[in-house]
Amino acid sequence: MCGRFTLTMALDDLREAFPEFTFPPTYAPRYNIAPTQPILAIPNDGRAAVDLFLWGLIPSWAKDPTIGNRLINARSETLTEKPSFRGPLRYKRCLILADGFYEWQSRPGVKTKQPYYIFLKDHRLFAFAGLWDEWHAPNGGVIRSATIITTTPNALLEPIHNRMPVILHPSDYTQWIDPSPQHPEHLLPLLRPYPAEEMLAHPVSPQVNSPAIDHPDLIRPLAY
Repeated sequence: MCGRFTLTMALDDLREAFPEFTFPPTYAPRYNIAPTQPILAIPNDGRAAVDLFLWGLIPSWAKDPTIGNRLINARSETLTEKPSFRGPLRYKRCLILADGFYEWQSRPGVKTKQPYYIFLKDHRLFAFAGLWDEWHAPNGGVIRSATIITTTPNALLEPIHNRMPVILHPSDYTQWIDPSPQHPEHLLPLLRPYPAEEMLAHPVSPQVNSPAIDHPDLIRPLAY
């Protein structure tokens, strides 16, 4: 799964990476983005705008918005089988902006898991494959939410965790956020493990376990 990630770049750097999109003025760099918190995503709604979404998909048909707490990730292998994800896969896809993520490694004989920070070797911005939806509350409010799609781990992640988030190749962005309905058979081949040779990982402080802690020290290599 993917339970925490980072987006540490300055707003000007994000605008440079996606010059055709507008960004919300309230953006601030984050070092420990956790479920149920706001995330930056580019939905395929044709508006060329980066929006703030709630992390944890709330299907449009849900009676209780707390279902989003259980839908922070979507397994790529079962997207077409799950009612929460079937429709969004065809109609509501998004790019979730990030520049790193955390995974936790189980260790023999040790109760606590060791967190690792994973990122691209060139430290550049990337995008997770995501799905989004809109939920209309009884009081008239609207919540836009999203989930991160996961897949099997590459060779770098395999010793750390049995899943990894899908990092899309930039050449696939246009297809993924095409506003037109897409057949799953054209999308599923995009949901593959990112090349391990283009990524790095190092152990970090267990402080990342607390969503209340959010500062640059979290991504620094752990000093033994």
